[in-house]
Amino acid sequence: MNLTTRQLGTLEMSAAMILSGFIGFLVLESEQSVWNVIFFRCLFGAVGLGLYCWWRGYLSPWPIRGKNLWIVLGAAIALVLNWILLFNAYNYASISLSTVVYNTQPFFLLLIAALVLGEKIALVKLPWFLSAFIGLLLIIEVNSTDLVASDSSAGQQMLGFAMALGAAILYATNTLLTKRLPELRPEVVAFMNTIIGVLLLFPLANFSALPETSLQWSYLLILGLVHTCLMYILLYSAYQKLPITLIAMLAFLYPAIAILVDYIVYQQTLSLYQWLGIALILCSVTGLNLGWGTKLFSLINRIKRN
Repeated sequence: MNLTTRQLGTLEMSAAMILSGFIGFLVLESEQSVWNVIFFRCLFGAVGLGLYCWWRGYLSPWPIRGKNLWIVLGAAIALVLNWILLFNAYNYASISLSTVVYNTQPFFLLLIAALVLGEKIALVKLPWFLSAFIGLLLIIEVNSTDLVASDSSAGQQMLGFAMALGAAILYATNTLLTKRLPELRPEVVAFMNTIIGVLLLFPLANFSALPETSLQWSYLLILGLVHTCLMYILLYSAYQKLPITLIAMLAFLYPAIAILVDYIVYQQTLSLYQWLGIALILCSVTGLNLGWGTKLFSLINRIKRN
């Protein structure tokens, strides 16, 4: 069966997003500290990505020189810190809600670009910011009891949401830094991220509390080789084949799978307000990525000028 480039890219992107939805499950079921989980994710991911980059000839001659090395270092630190916050968020808030909150990263990408790089945010994008913020409030379900009960489960959930938001900011930072490396293959950047992650986390990993069963080791191995190495390869390959509209639509699979896994495995149920908040955030992210309203805004401006 011969697939078109678009069909192949769709399959690659779909597979990458489905794999992403299982990351929270693997993190929790490994029963390891966050430091150990990320260390072994980076270690196994570095082995897989390193072999792949070597096989494809991406490492010869060595491609990272000069100031690019410092940019890669900054991007790697942001990515590792992002994983630390996100994986910790799973322990305080549910996988599904943490994942949806984490998917607000495109908004932070625009905000950081505006604040740090001086890029202007188009007026037509502001409604999506507002609707995403309303979605966050609905998911968090803030009320006066939650604000005073810091030792309650609600207070812990708030901490989880804050960690997921922090992770989103750090991932947006990683994206902005990576965009400054257009001459480097993304697989090489991902390989360097994992190498630097191993070096950063080696002093923090607890080698006296390693997994006791082969099943726990398998979760870490899958997280590194499949959900880091293979997933990034599929993702970057799909980006080269698909239009941004289809990429944005297929990205829905990530939170959808995470919500489904959370419900089936952990019996996590959501309130009506939280479902509404999820819908608002996902709709806002899609509208932002696809530029919904831009044509209408341009038409209105054209009418005014005439």
